[in-house]
Amino acid sequence: MQIRLLGKSGLLVPAIGMGTWRTFDVRGEAAIANTCSVVNAAIEAGANFFDSSPMYGEAERVLGLALKGQRDAVQIATKVWADTASQGWAQARRSLSFFGGRIELYQIHNLLNWKNHLEMIEQLRYEGRVLAIGATHYSSVSFLELRRVMESGRIGAIQIPYNVEQREVENNILPLAADLGLGVVIMRPFGGGGLLRRAPSTEELMPLKPFGVNTWSQALLKGILSDPRCHVAIPATSNIWKRMQRLVIHLGLVTTSGSMSCGLLRSFN
Repeated sequence: MQIRLLGKSGLLVPAIGMGTWRTFDVRGEAAIANTCSVVNAAIEAGANFFDSSPMYGEAERVLGLALKGQRDAVQIATKVWADTASQGWAQARRSLSFFGGRIELYQIHNLLNWKNHLEMIEQLRYEGRVLAIGATHYSSVSFLELRRVMESGRIGAIQIPYNVEQREVENNILPLAADLGLGVVIMRPFGGGGLLRRAPSTEELMPLKPFGVNTWSQALLKGILSDPRCHVAIPATSNIWKRMQRLVIHLGLVTTSGSMSCGLLRSFN
């Protein structure tokens, strides 16, 4: 697995991590056992960066259960998502209890009440319970506000959507992140799974073979991660070994320049 510096956050992260939206919001022994197997497969493959949020139902709790006995082998990126400062502190205490009292990257989810929560996360960082601070948003409608947070100088990373259908971040967000030295976490690299259900034919993918691309999922991941401004992508999966291993094998060849990313995205726009 390729390891990258997540901008000025200082964290060293794998090129591919794992999201937990929907896939980790499970209940019952069988479902939790399956999630534990997914987590174990990810860790074994080197994809040891896990992203979660209180917004994702049971995901934080289930991820914490899956990491029992191996918390030191992973990096946790989770979020605060609360209307008030007091609710934010309650969420922080709960999240920290799931993850051994520390969070590597603590993010403000969708910029909700970001000014109050930023103060809280800065306090937690001062206390040594948080290593880096980030902010996220899924919608281009809020990118102007995200820019303000980025320009505040108080965060080290952002999390944004980027795929062949969602390319708005190319206009302002990615250039600004590069100028500021911010780490960039990519959500929805497969468009929430929808892109995988609309794969081009083998013949259409042939021009990408020189880049080591043989499948659509390879193309989607490499198209993003060959851009040096993008550091880690976090697809979500509820399947166990084969899917996780394929994702990692695909990224083992991510050594191309950003030109592949631009060409790929134009080809399938």
